[in-house]
Amino acid sequence: MKTIDELLSEGVAGKRVFVRADLNVPLDGTTITDDGRIRAVLPTVKALAGAGARVVVASHLGRPKGAPDPAFSLAPAAARLGELLGADVAFAEDTVGPSAESVVAALADGGVAVVENLRFNAGETAKDDAERAAFADKLAGLADVYVGDGFGAVHRKHASVFDLPKRLPHYAGYLIATEVGVLKKLTDDVQRPYVVALGGAKVSDKLAVIDQLLGKADRLLIGGGMAYTFLKAKGHEVGISLLQEDQIPAVKEYIERAEKSGVELVLPVDVLVATEFPDLKTKAPAHPATVAADAIPADQEGLDIGPETRKLYASKLADAATVFWNGPMGVFEHPDYAEGTKAVAQALVDAPGFTVVGGGDSAAAVRTLGFDENAFGHISTGGGASLEYLEGKTLPGLAALED
Repeated sequence: MKTIDELLSEGVAGKRVFVRADLNVPLDGTTITDDGRIRAVLPTVKALAGAGARVVVASHLGRPKGAPDPAFSLAPAAARLGELLGADVAFAEDTVGPSAESVVAALADGGVAVVENLRFNAGETAKDDAERAAFADKLAGLADVYVGDGFGAVHRKHASVFDLPKRLPHYAGYLIATEVGVLKKLTDDVQRPYVVALGGAKVSDKLAVIDQLLGKADRLLIGGGMAYTFLKAKGHEVGISLLQEDQIPAVKEYIERAEKSGVELVLPVDVLVATEFPDLKTKAPAHPATVAADAIPADQEGLDIGPETRKLYASKLADAATVFWNGPMGVFEHPDYAEGTKAVAQALVDAPGFTVVGGGDSAAAVRTLGFDENAFGHISTGGGASLEYLEGKTLPGLAALED
């Protein structure tokens, strides 16, 4: 995989460089609530612009249905990129139409432009190879060189991620190079003890990575909504907690495998429960109760790990040489259910080894709860991509850059 440093050494002044970024930031209307992904691409954009390239930044945002939708416009992200760069950033109101063509044509050396949401074009996400290829051909007309730096999208076989690099000289940006280097530390060169903390809503989203980690991790800590399927598989009552009944057989198998392989599988010993899900808009007090994990009332829902589990998980992370964390421990968006996620985050800060926050909601939680990002070894920009890499899958966006 060629890197941006090789591109810069070859010279980029006057060249149109297409940067496939990941500007898929959370929005409240037109207000960005977490600009972490924009900040993550800054080193690549600054380096290219500083070397005189004409930088064309492209990304998706949300899941529009292959047509323009103002709710998913990249205009706020373009504006924020300009603020962070301290420079004007032009914005094209389409991706491959007349606005994009004129905006790119008007770029001066060192200039930066953002084109509108790639997913406003059906060809970006098309399953049909020919339709994706046709869109990639149009994108290629905007640039002379391709730099892949949208790690959060490399697990998608999309036109701008998979097909476009084949049409242009292609290089990995700083973010992707960093992300891949970190993931290799979690797979090829692991320092032990290796502890993995997994949370989030659905156990089905994590089964494949658990399957891989049972042969690599020393400890697996389970929290979040997915924990209740594990507790049910152990024969415990889980009340009205989030539960995937169809996954219980697979979970039982993994529990048995963990015991046989010597992997310590750690489940909650107590949880916070309530009769209804909290109001995340008003943040009204929820008044949860703490109960033992094997004694959840039939009419109650588990919404966070309890105080004893927080202590337990912190102790299991205290001597870790390598930590990977993906998925919150509870409904961290509400203050009454944020303490479990906060405790795990703090345990990563306190751990002596290399700590990785695996993107998605985990990265959002770290920022929402006020942690210093520099206190962690690495905060990934791609939760799904990180998980699929750890599962051993070939990621289309990385494969395209390696050709």
